[in-house]
Amino acid sequence: MASSQKLGLIAGNGRFPFLLLDAARAHGAEVVVAAIREETDPEMNARAQADPGIRVHWLSLGELSRLIDTFHKEGVSEAVMAGQVKHKQIFSSIRPDWRLGKLLLNLRTRNTDMLLGAVAKVLADEGIRLIPSTAYLEPLLAQPGVLTARPPSEQEQRDIDYGRQVALALAGFDLGQTVVIAAQACVAIEAMEGTDATIERAGALMRTLGDPASTLERTLTVVKVAKPRQDMRFDVPVIGIRTIQTMRQAGATCLALEAHRTLIFDRDAVCTEADAAGVAVIAIEHG
Repeated sequence: MASSQKLGLIAGNGRFPFLLLDAARAHGAEVVVAAIREETDPEMNARAQADPGIRVHWLSLGELSRLIDTFHKEGVSEAVMAGQVKHKQIFSSIRPDWRLGKLLLNLRTRNTDMLLGAVAKVLADEGIRLIPSTAYLEPLLAQPGVLTARPPSEQEQRDIDYGRQVALALAGFDLGQTVVIAAQACVAIEAMEGTDATIERAGALMRTLGDPASTLERTLTVVKVAKPRQDMRFDVPVIGIRTIQTMRQAGATCLALEAHRTLIFDRDAVCTEADAAGVAVIAIEHG
């Protein structure tokens, strides 16, 4: 990652693109941002206005040829994807250009790995290499161990053990990376809706199950994993303070992550929020 080289940033939603942008600029890289109209925060314009080392080009989902042309004109040969593009966008009303349309027609399945892997190959064929989305942000990767004041209880640990089996199987099919468990029963699994919506759905479901004084354990444990063959160029697991806030509202008391393969944004704030909510957070080695 030579500081003199321009870095292309394909920016989705959330804070991830801004964190990567800040880190790349701190390393002296000029950054050419391909901002997705349907996803990227408009704040990106203000960042470019305040920093001559940042240039922003807005394009819509589906404009793969325009993305390639933009990077070619800017002299970009190395790029990174940062920020979520909602999975449901694959089935939205976006109009793919000829290049993306051809790519979609040739896909066996339209899951995240298949689609983004095909896009990465098209970019590579055009002389644009995608680098890991954790580039410049490795200090934010979760390290093994308990990250909060409280470790998981015995019941939560049993739910983690069961939840990891389910989540790893789910992630192996590229369907989602998160499951929510109660008393070693699977309450919710992630599909296209994303992690926060999965946790919210689990909380809503538990509230419909009747007498909270029943023998069923009411607390929820959230388990989030990377895919068995996680491509670190895209769709890397991410949590932030909103994850903990969503868990608190849903009645979830424990969060298990995958160490070395999950990014934690605002780690100190996440741990403070978790401690205040009585939530245990633990990062577990893959395997």
